[in-house]
Amino acid sequence: MATRAAPPIDNRPWVRNAVLLLAAALLATCLFGLFRWLTGLAPPTPWVHRPALAIHMATIIPAIPLGAYVLFVKKGGPRHRLLGRSWLGLMLTSALATIFIKNLNQGHFSWIHLLTLLTLLMVPRAYLAARRRDFATHRKVVLGLYVSALLIAGLFTFLPGRTMWQWAFG
Repeated sequence: MATRAAPPIDNRPWVRNAVLLLAAALLATCLFGLFRWLTGLAPPTPWVHRPALAIHMATIIPAIPLGAYVLFVKKGGPRHRLLGRSWLGLMLTSALATIFIKNLNQGHFSWIHLLTLLTLLMVPRAYLAARRRDFATHRKVVLGLYVSALLIAGLFTFLPGRTMWQWAFG
């Protein structure tokens, strides 16, 4: 059964531009920091060799542009479903990896792990809402997840002392 393509999540130019600008800045800064670390220009970060951080970085960096793309293109077709499932998979894998990243709070969970919990709850909710064809809930959950678990959490990774801060600016 063919479905009619829905419009992008938000057609207001200021919303689209703000999200895309923030996503582009976050992605560029992450890639810059990663480049500095790979080339040895960033200060040493011995905890980086843990597999959980590598999995987190390998899933979260592509989730930034992929999520923005999925948010701002027409909805309802097979491409949207495939890319949306891929994005949800990246987010779920990334959240699971962050359970094992505990270098911020002396080996214990920190306040930022609340975003892990949020992601682990919202990914299935977004998927199930789409399966139920409850597109209003699906849109709200996906946009909230993108803004909170990617953009806001991404900004927190650049606080002084955090790994991305050291890589990009240390």
